[in-house]
Amino acid sequence: MNLFTKTLALVAATFILSACDSTPGGSGNGTGGQYGSGGPGTGSGELAQGVSDRVFFEYDSSSISSEGQKTLAAQAAWLKANSGVNVTVEGHCDERGTREYNIALGERRASSTKKYLTGLGVASSRINTISYGKERPAVIGEDESAWSQNRRGVTIISTK
Repeated sequence: MNLFTKTLALVAATFILSACDSTPGGSGNGTGGQYGSGGPGTGSGELAQGVSDRVFFEYDSSSISSEGQKTLAAQAAWLKANSGVNVTVEGHCDERGTREYNIALGERRASSTKKYLTGLGVASSRINTISYGKERPAVIGEDESAWSQNRRGVTIISTK
């Protein structure tokens, strides 16, 4: 990564972190909110009744798994049936790697999730993306069990 890219990533990370208090539905403490994806007990894990709000990623990957494809197909069907709803896709990472690297990886995860949803017919204009990198873990821990739950893309209802 060259100096310009590192600087840009740092500025983006600073901007994202400074905006945490204004996250829709958020509590301002980095734990998610009504539809949130933050720590344990902060969200239902569902976008809608019976529709999971999250997909999980392999280590250092932004590729959508076959299980993730099924989840996103259900999300797309729900979004098409609820055309007045806009969403934000959050990209998250586990604690390994630098802050800058994880912000970029989280963005790739959010973008690949958005791309998959738009490929299923959801209008791109209805989907925003944001990366939290490793800043909002769903599970605290230093083992694969925790890390696998933190490598995620979460679709939350936006207030647009």
